[in-house]
Amino acid sequence: MHTIEQSARGPSAPRPPTAGWFPGFGPSTATPARAGAAPLRLVCLPYAGGTPSVYRNWAAHLGDAVHVVPVLLPGRGLRVRDAPYTGMGTLVADLTDALVEHGFAHDYALFGHSMGALLAYEVAHELRDRGLAEPAHLFVSGSRAPHLYGDRHDHTLSDAELRQLVRDLGGLGADDTIGGSYLERRLPVLRADLTVCETYRWAPRRPLSCPMTAFSATRDPIAPAHEMEAWRVHTRGSLLRHHVEGDHFFLNGPSRPYLLREIRAELARHLDVSGDAGTAVRDRPPTAKREPSWIY
Repeated sequence: MHTIEQSARGPSAPRPPTAGWFPGFGPSTATPARAGAAPLRLVCLPYAGGTPSVYRNWAAHLGDAVHVVPVLLPGRGLRVRDAPYTGMGTLVADLTDALVEHGFAHDYALFGHSMGALLAYEVAHELRDRGLAEPAHLFVSGSRAPHLYGDRHDHTLSDAELRQLVRDLGGLGADDTIGGSYLERRLPVLRADLTVCETYRWAPRRPLSCPMTAFSATRDPIAPAHEMEAWRVHTRGSLLRHHVEGDHFFLNGPSRPYLLREIRAELARHLDVSGDAGTAVRDRPPTAKREPSWIY
């Protein structure tokens, strides 16, 4: 298996329990909320410093045939006492363990924004390396292709510089006072997450087979359109790229309805093929073919 640098937890540190990664879901031996209610799970991974709240209400927009499973990383929310990861290797291994134990490693798709996209990509490879199924679909958003990482050092910025970076990227929202107060509490975990991304080095390996959809934004300096297009080399399936209006945090802005419509439509294709369509196929909106790229 390819090698990714290990977490600062250290090689002798005990591996954390798999509980807590998926709020509202117990392990496979328990009965998660709405168990069996959906034939396809969408596992959603947050951006650096983010929480599952990013994906609040997504289930209402994706239809009854899609079950949204947000991921809670250590250092935030109910896991605030858990040390955040600072290396990709152990994070990927531990999250993959949790997905397997909870029964989420089949009939699933992955969505990740920024750091979440890079993590989703590595988790997909880890699952394949363990002999398990690749995701039915990989959605990557606001993240340059994996082989382009390695030239940023934002985790070394001072607190003041880090606050300004988040402000410049549009991460504080409309109310700078509320956003700034929220960010102040998140600076340590944000810095740890950025360390995960910026110390990551891509290892060449066989491309994934699953189709991908990539979302970039017009005012995003972190993941411009041509660096999102570069995801194409990481799949032997098709890649459809959408270039939407917005900044780095466009998934929280006016382009969010479009993003959700396209995710729903793509997932409906998989449900249709599997013959277990349900509401998602019957009500799916029209979508373009998977070949072109365009600006919405």
